Amino acid sequence: GGHGIVGAQVPLGCGLAFAQKYRKEETATFALYGDGAANQGQLFEALNISALWKLPAILVCENNHYGMGTAEWRAAKSPAYYKRGDYVPGLKVDGMDVLAVKQACKFAKEHAIANGPIVLEMDTYRYHGHSMSDPGSTYRTRDEISGVRQERDPIERVRKLILAHDLATAAELKDMEKEIRKEVDDAIAKAKESPMPDTSELFTNVYVKGFGVESFGADRKELRATLP
Repeated sequence: GGHGIVGAQVPLGCGLAFAQKYRKEETATFALYGDGAANQGQLFEALNISALWKLPAILVCENNHYGMGTAEWRAAKSPAYYKRGDYVPGLKVDGMDVLAVKQACKFAKEHAIANGPIVLEMDTYRYHGHSMSDPGSTYRTRDEISGVRQERDPIERVRKLILAHDLATAAELKDMEKEIRKEVDDAIAKAKESPMPDTSELFTNVYVKGFGVESFGADRKELRATLP
Protein backbone atom coordinates (compact mmCIF):
# COMPACT_ATOMS: atom_id res chain seq x y z
CA GLY A 1 0.00 0.00 0.00
CA GLY A 2 0.94 3.65 -0.20
CA HIS A 3 2.03 4.78 3.26
CA GLY A 4 3.31 8.14 4.45
CA ILE A 5 5.69 6.32 6.78
CA VAL A 6 8.10 4.02 4.94
CA GLY A 7 7.62 0.40 6.00
CA ALA A 8 4.41 1.09 7.95
CA GLN A 9 2.65 -1.75 6.16
CA VAL A 10 4.87 -4.42 7.78
CA PRO A 11 3.47 -4.10 11.35
CA LEU A 12 -0.03 -3.92 9.82
CA GLY A 13 0.64 -7.15 7.94
CA CYS A 14 1.89 -8.85 11.08
CA GLY A 15 -1.26 -7.65 12.84
CA LEU A 16 -3.31 -9.38 10.17
CA ALA A 17 -1.22 -12.52 10.71
CA PHE A 18 -2.02 -12.32 14.43
CA ALA A 19 -5.74 -12.21 13.59
CA GLN A 20 -5.34 -15.22 11.31
CA LYS A 21 -3.67 -17.25 14.02
CA TYR A 22 -6.11 -16.09 16.69
CA ARG A 23 -9.05 -17.18 14.49
CA LYS A 24 -7.28 -20.43 13.54
CA GLU A 25 -7.85 -19.72 9.87
CA GLU A 26 -4.85 -21.71 8.57
CA THR A 27 -3.94 -18.81 6.28
CA ALA A 28 -0.93 -16.48 6.10
CA THR A 29 -0.17 -12.84 5.35
CA PHE A 30 2.41 -11.58 2.84
CA ALA A 31 3.77 -8.18 3.95
CA LEU A 32 5.78 -6.51 1.18
CA TYR A 33 8.41 -3.79 1.56
CA GLY A 34 11.37 -2.50 -0.45
CA ASP A 35 15.10 -2.52 0.17
CA GLY A 36 14.77 1.14 1.18
CA ALA A 37 12.33 0.18 3.96
CA ALA A 38 14.46 -2.79 5.05
CA ASN A 39 16.41 -0.59 7.49
CA GLN A 40 13.33 0.69 9.33
CA GLY A 41 13.22 -0.15 13.04
CA GLN A 42 9.52 -1.04 12.98
CA LEU A 43 10.30 -3.90 10.60
CA PHE A 44 12.56 -5.55 13.19
CA GLU A 45 10.03 -4.94 15.96
CA ALA A 46 7.30 -6.59 13.90
CA LEU A 47 9.61 -9.47 13.01
CA ASN A 48 10.51 -10.00 16.66
CA ILE A 49 6.92 -10.19 17.90
CA SER A 50 5.97 -12.39 14.92
CA ALA A 51 8.72 -14.84 15.84
CA LEU A 52 7.82 -14.71 19.53
CA TRP A 53 4.18 -15.56 18.83
CA LYS A 54 4.91 -17.76 15.77
CA LEU A 55 2.62 -15.72 13.55
CA PRO A 56 1.91 -16.86 9.97
CA ALA A 57 3.67 -13.85 8.46
CA ILE A 58 5.79 -13.81 5.30
CA LEU A 59 7.92 -10.68 5.09
CA VAL A 60 8.78 -10.06 1.44
CA CYS A 61 11.63 -7.67 0.66
CA GLU A 62 11.35 -6.50 -2.95
CA ASN A 63 15.01 -5.71 -3.48
CA ASN A 64 15.29 -3.72 -6.69
CA HIS A 65 18.68 -2.44 -5.48
CA TYR A 66 17.67 1.23 -5.32
CA GLY A 67 15.55 2.84 -2.64
CA MET A 68 14.19 6.20 -3.94
CA GLY A 69 17.55 6.81 -5.67
CA THR A 70 20.12 5.42 -3.27
CA ALA A 71 21.95 2.20 -4.14
CA GLU A 72 21.55 -0.57 -1.56
CA TRP A 73 25.28 -0.67 -0.81
CA ARG A 74 25.15 2.99 0.25
CA ALA A 75 22.22 2.45 2.62
CA ALA A 76 22.81 -0.99 4.14
CA LYS A 77 25.91 -2.45 5.74
CA SER A 78 24.46 -5.89 5.06
CA PRO A 79 22.36 -5.91 1.87
CA ALA A 80 21.67 -9.65 2.22
CA TYR A 81 18.15 -8.86 3.37
CA TYR A 82 17.02 -12.47 3.60
CA LYS A 83 19.55 -12.98 6.42
CA ARG A 84 18.30 -10.02 8.43
CA GLY A 85 15.82 -12.13 10.38
CA ASP A 86 18.52 -13.54 12.72
CA TYR A 87 16.18 -15.96 14.54
CA VAL A 88 13.81 -16.07 11.53
CA PRO A 89 14.73 -18.14 8.43
CA GLY A 90 15.02 -16.45 5.06
CA LEU A 91 15.26 -17.29 1.37
CA LYS A 92 16.73 -15.31 -1.51
CA VAL A 93 14.59 -15.70 -4.64
CA ASP A 94 15.05 -14.65 -8.26
CA GLY A 95 12.24 -12.12 -8.37
CA MET A 96 12.50 -11.94 -12.16
CA ASP A 97 11.56 -15.62 -12.51
CA VAL A 98 7.80 -16.06 -12.14
CA LEU A 99 8.05 -19.81 -11.53
CA ALA A 100 10.70 -19.36 -8.83
CA VAL A 101 8.52 -16.74 -7.13
CA LYS A 102 5.49 -19.04 -7.26
CA GLN A 103 7.38 -21.95 -5.69
CA ALA A 104 9.00 -19.77 -3.03
CA CYS A 105 5.63 -18.29 -2.03
CA LYS A 106 4.05 -21.74 -1.84
CA PHE A 107 6.87 -22.98 0.41
CA ALA A 108 6.80 -19.82 2.54
CA LYS A 109 3.04 -20.07 3.13
CA GLU A 110 3.28 -23.69 4.26
CA HIS A 111 6.24 -22.87 6.50
CA ALA A 112 4.60 -19.80 8.06
CA ILE A 113 1.36 -21.60 8.93
CA ALA A 114 3.25 -24.48 10.55
CA ASN A 115 6.26 -22.74 12.09
CA GLY A 116 5.90 -18.96 12.14
CA PRO A 117 7.45 -16.11 10.15
CA ILE A 118 9.86 -16.32 7.24
CA VAL A 119 11.65 -13.67 5.15
CA LEU A 120 11.71 -13.76 1.34
CA GLU A 121 14.13 -11.48 -0.49
CA MET A 122 12.98 -11.03 -4.08
CA ASP A 123 15.96 -10.03 -6.22
CA THR A 124 14.25 -7.79 -8.78
CA TYR A 125 14.75 -4.55 -10.72
CA ARG A 126 12.84 -1.51 -11.89
CA TYR A 127 13.46 -0.03 -15.32
CA HIS A 128 11.88 3.35 -14.61
CA GLY A 129 12.15 5.95 -11.89
CA HIS A 130 10.88 5.52 -8.35
CA SER A 131 8.17 8.12 -8.97
CA MET A 132 6.96 10.57 -11.62
CA SER A 133 9.56 13.10 -10.46
CA ASP A 134 12.42 10.60 -10.75
CA PRO A 135 13.92 10.12 -14.24
CA GLY A 136 15.61 6.95 -12.94
CA SER A 137 18.82 7.57 -14.85
CA THR A 138 20.80 9.96 -12.66
CA TYR A 139 22.08 7.32 -10.22
CA ARG A 140 22.69 4.45 -12.64
CA THR A 141 23.70 3.99 -16.26
CA ARG A 142 21.41 3.35 -19.19
CA ASP A 143 23.61 0.38 -20.05
CA GLU A 144 22.77 -1.19 -16.67
CA ILE A 145 19.05 -0.77 -17.29
CA SER A 146 19.13 -2.15 -20.84
CA GLY A 147 21.41 -5.01 -19.73
CA VAL A 148 18.91 -6.21 -17.12
CA ARG A 149 16.03 -5.81 -19.57
CA GLN A 150 17.81 -7.96 -22.15
CA GLU A 151 19.08 -10.66 -19.80
CA ARG A 152 16.53 -10.94 -16.97
CA ASP A 153 13.22 -9.48 -18.10
CA PRO A 154 10.53 -11.70 -16.48
CA ILE A 155 8.03 -11.46 -19.34
CA GLU A 156 10.63 -12.37 -21.95
CA ARG A 157 11.79 -15.31 -19.84
CA VAL A 158 8.24 -16.67 -19.65
CA ARG A 159 7.76 -16.07 -23.38
CA LYS A 160 10.87 -18.13 -24.16
CA LEU A 161 9.68 -20.94 -21.88
CA ILE A 162 6.25 -21.01 -23.51
CA LEU A 163 7.76 -21.14 -26.99
CA ALA A 164 10.42 -23.71 -26.02
CA HIS A 165 7.77 -26.08 -24.65
CA ASP A 166 5.33 -25.48 -27.54
CA LEU A 167 2.62 -24.18 -25.21
CA ALA A 168 1.75 -21.43 -27.70
CA THR A 169 3.03 -20.01 -30.98
CA ALA A 170 4.70 -16.62 -31.43
CA ALA A 171 1.63 -15.46 -33.38
CA GLU A 172 -0.71 -16.48 -30.55
CA LEU A 173 1.38 -14.59 -28.00
CA LYS A 174 1.38 -11.50 -30.22
CA ASP A 175 -2.42 -11.65 -30.54
CA MET A 176 -2.67 -11.99 -26.76
CA GLU A 177 -0.52 -8.88 -26.28
CA LYS A 178 -2.72 -6.92 -28.69
CA GLU A 179 -5.84 -7.90 -26.75
CA ILE A 180 -4.27 -6.91 -23.43
CA ARG A 181 -3.02 -3.57 -24.79
CA LYS A 182 -6.53 -2.82 -26.09
CA GLU A 183 -8.03 -3.69 -22.70
CA VAL A 184 -5.61 -1.30 -20.98
CA ASP A 185 -6.19 1.47 -23.55
CA ASP A 186 -9.98 1.11 -23.18
CA ALA A 187 -9.68 1.31 -19.37
CA ILE A 188 -7.54 4.46 -19.62
CA ALA A 189 -9.98 6.08 -22.06
CA LYS A 190 -12.92 5.27 -19.80
CA ALA A 191 -11.12 6.70 -16.77
CA LYS A 192 -10.34 9.95 -18.62
CA GLU A 193 -13.94 10.29 -19.80
CA SER A 194 -15.44 9.62 -16.36
CA PRO A 195 -16.49 12.66 -14.30
CA MET A 196 -14.77 13.47 -11.03
CA PRO A 197 -16.57 11.98 -7.99
CA ASP A 198 -18.79 14.23 -5.90
CA THR A 199 -17.17 15.76 -2.82
CA SER A 200 -19.69 13.87 -0.67
CA GLU A 201 -17.73 10.70 -1.52
CA LEU A 202 -14.61 12.02 0.22
CA PHE A 203 -15.17 10.04 3.42
CA THR A 204 -16.83 6.97 1.88
CA ASN A 205 -15.27 3.75 3.23
CA VAL A 206 -12.85 5.74 5.40
CA TYR A 207 -14.61 5.58 8.78
CA VAL A 208 -16.82 2.89 10.31
CA LYS A 209 -20.35 4.24 10.62
CA GLY A 210 -21.52 4.75 14.19
CA PHE A 211 -18.05 4.35 15.72
CA GLY A 212 -17.36 7.42 17.80
CA VAL A 213 -15.44 8.45 20.92
CA GLU A 214 -18.43 7.72 23.12
CA SER A 215 -18.50 4.06 22.07
CA PHE A 216 -14.75 3.48 22.28
CA GLY A 217 -14.64 2.58 25.99
CA ALA A 218 -17.25 -0.16 25.70
CA ASP A 219 -15.69 -1.53 22.54
CA ARG A 220 -12.26 -1.63 24.17
CA LYS A 221 -13.60 -3.52 27.20
CA GLU A 222 -15.28 -6.05 24.91
CA LEU A 223 -12.06 -6.44 22.88
CA ARG A 224 -9.99 -7.05 26.00
CA ALA A 225 -12.36 -9.78 27.09
CA THR A 226 -11.78 -11.68 23.84
CA LEU A 227 -7.97 -11.48 23.78
CA PRO A 228 -5.82 -14.27 25.28
